[in-house]
Amino acid sequence: MNPLIRWFHKLGSPPYFDRFAARWAPWGYGLGLLVMLWGAYGALFVVPADYQQGDSFRILYIHVPSAWMSMFVFGLMAFYAAIALVWRIKLCEILAMACAPIGAGFTLVTLVTGAIWGKPMWGTWWDWDPRLTTELILLFLYLGVIGLYNAIDDRRAAARAAGLLAIVGVVLLPVIRYSVVWWNSLHQGQTIRVFGESSLHGSMIEPLVWMLVGTKLWFVGALLARARADNLRREGGKAWVTQLAGGAR
Repeated sequence: MNPLIRWFHKLGSPPYFDRFAARWAPWGYGLGLLVMLWGAYGALFVVPADYQQGDSFRILYIHVPSAWMSMFVFGLMAFYAAIALVWRIKLCEILAMACAPIGAGFTLVTLVTGAIWGKPMWGTWWDWDPRLTTELILLFLYLGVIGLYNAIDDRRAAARAAGLLAIVGVVLLPVIRYSVVWWNSLHQGQTIRVFGESSLHGSMIEPLVWMLVGTKLWFVGALLARARADNLRREGGKAWVTQLAGGAR
């Protein structure tokens, strides 16, 4: 068997996944925090003030990575949920459900920082702008997945029901992404492009890249930690969990 395929098979074993997550979750947290601190330093002390927005634009170094992560995490959650529904892989159910609270957190940060930025720029904390409204709907979808998962006692049935909602809800992501293109919007248009020239000055992009990398590393740590906790709850009473609990005393 191919070594990579063999490793994926082993990863599906609850005891093996527990050891894997326990080893790598702290690395994700630690590296993510360090990278984000470096990005924050650049955003606060290296990048010059924007010629129109002044220093208030600096909150975008939190807002933009959080917004990107809010959509990325939802897409990943739907991906895991689809695999779980088709192939009945328990680890994918666990990973999908572990994504939901983290993604909801990123979405909430996006909305809060957007409101803080919007007050001086638009003169109001909130406007029913297409981008803001669809991002709020995304938060409700996250909360729906979390609520549905916790409303059903059978963990596997709960994960399948909540996963189906995630799969259906993924159609919202392109609407959020292109809302500033499809409708007249107060929201700032696309200033950063992966392919093509960005309208943001090059000196302002580097700290943003560090923040984007840092949030993804932190997400890996958070995902592994939450998935490990759910895995242990599901496996409670098994010999390996009892042995692990005894060794932790």
